[in-house]
Amino acid sequence: MAASNKELAFMASSDKQKKRAQRAKAKAKQNRMGKSKAHVVHPLLANPLINDPFADFAFDLSTFDYKVIEENGFDPADFGDLFRAMYLSEDISLLALCLVFLQYPVLQLVVAEESDEAAADFIMSLLITYRAIFYEEDEDMAMIWLESDDFQMAYNQASLILQKRDSRT
Repeated sequence: MAASNKELAFMASSDKQKKRAQRAKAKAKQNRMGKSKAHVVHPLLANPLINDPFADFAFDLSTFDYKVIEENGFDPADFGDLFRAMYLSEDISLLALCLVFLQYPVLQLVVAEESDEAAADFIMSLLITYRAIFYEEDEDMAMIWLESDDFQMAYNQASLILQKRDSRT
């Protein structure tokens, strides 16, 4: 069936069609190249909910005082954003949960500014509280989970992935 004159007026010439196809191909290649560089470290980092889970974090870190937590403990409600992000990421994998956890700005601040022992206590407290809230586990059950080979491997792998990512930026 032959095209009408009206239809021919809207069709691009074969040269224009080739040029458009070449531009589209070049743009697609450029997009692929840009994306692959960003995700070389690990495919989970392609997900912004895993790679930058606290982008909208509205907590003023300058007001955070770890000494208050050391003296009084912490209120789990103050860490609701962390626990929700961990729970959602755990649906993806245990590695995703660990990646999210290790990027929490308050945790990063404690690790950077407090002693290794204080940071380890804070980490353990947060993880035990997470398990208590979402899985109704007591401290002993949470410790079994934390000491499991699966958790230890995921936690260590997440730490390495974030170190690699951060060393590239």
